[in-house]
Amino acid sequence: MEFLKTLGLFAATAVAEIVGCYLPWLWLRQGHSAWLLLPAALSLALFAWLLTLHPQASGRVYAAYGGVYISVALLWLWQVDGIRPAWTDWAGIGLCLAGMLVIMFGPRTA
Repeated sequence: MEFLKTLGLFAATAVAEIVGCYLPWLWLRQGHSAWLLLPAALSLALFAWLLTLHPQASGRVYAAYGGVYISVALLWLWQVDGIRPAWTDWAGIGLCLAGMLVIMFGPRTA
């Protein structure tokens, strides 16, 4: 159960970060309204707050989060940008999630 909670929290964190970066991209690259910067800033604040909800040391959380972020970003590529990930993307997702599991749940002395 802890694994699912951790993975869900990381996924929510990744979505908040991606939305916080995607909205300014829409403004700068596609000419959308500058008002998108307001929800972008709120989304990035949510991202930072969500990272604080993990009980592990911050460096470990940031390292493990990177693997989940990569996975969510490639799913974003597929669902939002309409570009289906290649088999190498799927392999990379598997490697990243395996790394996240080792970092977050591997045995340690401290």
